[in-house]
Formats: sequence, structure tokens, C-alpha cells
Amino acid sequence: MKTKKILALIVTTMIMATTIVGCGSKDSSSSTTSTETSKEPVKIVYARGKDVTPANVKVVEKFNELNKGKIHVDFIEMPSDTGKQHDQYVTVFNAKGTDYDVFDADVIWPAEFAQAGYALPLDNYIAKDGINLKDYMEGPINSVTFKGKTWGMPKFIDAGLLFYRKDLVQTAPATWEDLITQAKALKGKIDFPYLMQAKQYEGLVCNAVEFISAYGGKVVDGDGNISISSPETKKGLETMKSIVASDLVPSNITTFMETESHTAFIEGKGGLIRNWPYQWALAQDEAQSKVVGKVAIAPLPKGSVRSAACLGGWNTMINKYSKHPDEAWQFVKFMTGAEGQKISAIDGGSAPTLLSLYKDSAVTTKNPLFADKNFVDGLSAAVPRPVSPIYPKLSDIMQIEISNYLTGKQDVDVAIKNMDTKMKAAVTDASK
Repeated sequence: MKTKKILALIVTTMIMATTIVGCGSKDSSSSTTSTETSKEPVKIVYARGKDVTPANVKVVEKFNELNKGKIHVDFIEMPSDTGKQHDQYVTVFNAKGTDYDVFDADVIWPAEFAQAGYALPLDNYIAKDGINLKDYMEGPINSVTFKGKTWGMPKFIDAGLLFYRKDLVQTAPATWEDLITQAKALKGKIDFPYLMQAKQYEGLVCNAVEFISAYGGKVVDGDGNISISSPETKKGLETMKSIVASDLVPSNITTFMETESHTAFIEGKGGLIRNWPYQWALAQDEAQSKVVGKVAIAPLPKGSVRSAACLGGWNTMINKYSKHPDEAWQFVKFMTGAEGQKISAIDGGSAPTLLSLYKDSAVTTKNPLFADKNFVDGLSAAVPRPVSPIYPKLSDIMQIEISNYLTGKQDVDVAIKNMDTKMKAAVTDASK
């Protein structure tokens, strides 16, 4: 009996020991797995078009370094063609795909992607992290704002500017009326007193938006409703026509795009030109420019309300279907914040959307143009093209009707009425 009790006690002890060891082993294994899992960073994918500078790679590398063990960004380069990028994103997002967490978006895309349900609204993140959107230029912020929500963060800016021959023009024209007066004074001294883009293509819309906005007109309101029919729009288009139909520009100005415009200017044939910032570098290129050292820069002239420059550039957005929206936001916040934009400005030459960076010595030393007040003021005057989910359709309508007006096929009232009617019909069709 005593032996049986001893054996029973031994067996019981062994069972308890095994159970304890087993439990301990399980806890240890669980703990180890949990620890190992916690060390694995959350991976997110960032996509943008081909970058010929090292800037984007450096932004990603810096973020990964700062967030080592927590978040890791994989950078995927998309096609160079903007249209192909757009279509690839639409294909993925329409299928609720998670191929890309963060993506760069042309300034004309946010409303479309928001309406389609492809983009994640960022207002809660912005408020939580105390980001002041007034630190950014107004135009880029307006481009990501649709129906009262913020759908992206501005990454870098491009905008229409005025370039002029400072050996021929003493002071930059303050208003469009001043520009016409100064251009008339250049007749006989130069082939083309003024150059712009007036062919029936996207650039025509950019030029038209500048005139319309300068005189207080709008193509759409903040909700995407058509508001082009107004006396302000009429005045803007009439001023544009007075220049296009004059002898201050080439007789074939309605065939001019950027290439024709900038070529004439750097060959020394133009006195003033409306173009994008790249015009500056071309004018200073001794290999191809006859006006090196003779060019100055200024904001586009004012209308009756303001100076308005058509907004170009890119924003950054988050895929609504991303499995890691919080981590995606951390990357977006870094890339479009001061540190990320500083890298883009220094290593990529991209103009920041954060005003404070134009006072950063490291940025202005690398690119002295960023220290030019006229350049900054010109960018700050940027206004977005119509913020609408059907912008491509609106652009097509504007190109046709404005071109018909500028070439004398219809008067301004008919052009505005046609745009108003066709645009409203397009909005109605899109909502069905």
C-alpha cells in the first residue's frame, strides 16, 4: 500500500511537471513568436511615375531609416506617361486592389478618385497630427479639396509664370492691360512682343483658366457644380481674345504649344512669354539660348481681381483599400512635410508647396531661383483647373468652345453658353 502511494505520488508529480513544462514551453513559444512578429515592419507600397532624379529614392530611404523595424516602404516606379499611370491606378482601385498603398497623383485627379471611392479622406489624420494646411500654398490645397474633404497632400508645385526680356522691358507688367501696353511698345523692336499657348489642347485650358480666374470667374464651385456662366468669365475670355487676335503675337498663335513658344523665346524672337518654370533653365542654357542673362521672371499679370496662374504639379494620396492606412499616412506626412519636400527640392529640383522652405538656406543655395520673390509670388498665385471628377470631359469641352471663339467661329456669349450647357449635361450623365 505504501509502495502504491509512493508510485502514485511520483506519477502525479511527473504529470504536474510535464504540464508545467508544457505550459511554460507554450508561453515561451508564444512570446517568442509575438516578439519576432513585432520586429517585422509593416510593409507599404508607394507608386509614382518615373523619376529621372534621385529625390524619390532618397525620400523613401530616409523614411525607412527613421522607421526601421516599424514601417518599410517599397517604391514602385510607374510608366512615364501620365495617362498610362492614371489608367493603371483606375484598373487596380476599381477592383479594390491593394497593390499600392500610397501613390502620387496629378493635380487634376483628386476629385475623380474621391468621387469614385478610390481615395482615403485625410481630414482625421490632419486634425489628429495638428497639421496646419495654411502652411502650404493655397492652390495645391484647393486641388486636393473636394466636397469639403481633403483627399491628398500637396507634394510639389508647377504653375504658369511670366518671363520677359529685361533688356527690353524695364518693369514687369502688373496687369494684363499693362502687358498689352508694354507689348505694343515692343512692336518693331522684336518679332513677337508676346508669346503664349493657344492651340486646341490642354495648354489652352491652362491659359484660359488663368484669364478667367484673374477676373474673378470660376468654371466649377467647390462641389463640382458648373459655374462658368458669369460676367467675370466673359471679361477674362474677352481679354484673352484681345491678345490672341492682335498683332502682338505670332499670326499662327493658335498652333502654338509650349515647344513653339519657348523655342521662339530662346531664339530671341519674343519679348514676353507665359510659360511653365522650366522656361527659366532653357533661357540660361548657353548651348541653345540666345537670351542668356537677359531674362527676368514675374507673376502673371493681374486681372480686375487677382493674379492667377494655372496650377500644375503633383499630390500624394492613399488608396482607400490599403490594409495599412495608418502607416501609409505616416509616409505621406513625412514625404509632403518639411523634411520630405526639402529632399525633393534639393535632390530633385521640385518646387515645394510648403512656403517655409523658400526661406531655407539649404534649399535656396541649391536652387537660387527658389529665393526669387517674384518666382515664389508667381507660384503662390496658382489656381487649380476645374476640380471635378469628370475633369477630362470638361477640358475637352473647353478646348473646343474656347478654340472656336479665339479663331472667330463664334462669339464669346455663344462660347460660354455652349460650355455651360455641355458641361452641365456631362455632370448629369456622370451622376446617373
